[in-house]
Parts: sequence; structure tokens; C-alpha cells
Amino acid sequence: MLTSRSIRNIIHGMKTLLVDEFKKNISEVLEIIKQGEEVTISSGREKENIAVLVPFNMYIRGHKKRKLGILESRASYSLQEDFEMSDEELLSL
Repeated sequence: MLTSRSIRNIIHGMKTLLVDEFKKNISEVLEIIKQGEEVTISSGREKENIAVLVPFNMYIRGHKKRKLGILESRASYSLQEDFEMSDEELLSL
């Protein structure tokens, strides 16, 4: 069960739990996420953030098809089927 301190942290915007605390309280944490809260999971002595759990509807909203912005109706692009470029090549442009 989440401690009252952990629940206060989640409610008051801190929303960060250590992995062990998350594992012990997964059902309660999922209920908090269902209510629209984001929860960060951290690990280790340095309490390094390793994941953020968000409600599914927030995740879907963040993955919309990208538009071309101000050129949306004036420009287009296409790539040939055999187009290949490594990450390094792209970053060196």
C-alpha cells in the first residue's frame, strides 16, 4: 500500500515513485493514472528517472500525424522506395 507521504507526493505534483514502491503498489498507481495523472518511475541511489506512465488517451493525443505546418497546402514530399540513410548521415547534413 502506498504510504501517506507517497500519496501526498503524487497528489501534490511530485508524482515520482521508486521502482520498489511502484511494484508494491501497482494497482493503486494505475488507479491514479486512470484519473489523469502522470507518474514517473525512478531507480537507484541517484533516483534516475527511467519511465513516465501516462493515461492512454494522453499517449494517443501525442502521436498525431505530423503536418507540414505553414506549407501544408503548398508543398509535399515523397521518398523513393529504395531510399536509405543512416542516422549518422542524417545528422551530418
